[in-house]
Amino acid sequence: MGVNQRAQIKMSDAEVDEFLHGRHTMSVATMNHDGSIHVVAMWYGFLPDGSVGYETKAKSQKVQNLKRDPRMTCMVEDGVKYEELRGVELAGKGEIIDDYDTLFALAVSVTERYYGVTYSDDMKPMVEAMMNKRVVVKMVPDRTVTWDHAKIGSPVPSSSS
Repeated sequence: MGVNQRAQIKMSDAEVDEFLHGRHTMSVATMNHDGSIHVVAMWYGFLPDGSVGYETKAKSQKVQNLKRDPRMTCMVEDGVKYEELRGVELAGKGEIIDDYDTLFALAVSVTERYYGVTYSDDMKPMVEAMMNKRVVVKMVPDRTVTWDHAKIGSPVPSSSS
């Protein structure tokens, strides 16, 4: 009988949380009006309730797609060699939020994560400028798929001399 590698490479909830809190780029997929898939790379952050979200222009293609069809899939991954590949796929719905407080909280999260700074009040004008004509898209996952190939190692045997 074969080994269930799917079960072997699955991340625990704690591993998923740690991975998502790393500094990665998220691929976001929504459905275009013609049924084709629109995929873009986004920086993301965390909302006060712990949800993953990103900020984007209110008139962006992503937002127009989500207004028509809220289904969305997000993927965060890293690794170069097979045995380093790991990632998290979140499939569910995108909730569009245009509330100032929610947008501000997410903008602070993104700023801290990607610029490596701790928010202070003197940064407020910069954060608010980043929010201009933007909305939050909150990922509401129905399904999470994870993988961490380091748990099974390299499929290629090492050579010895």
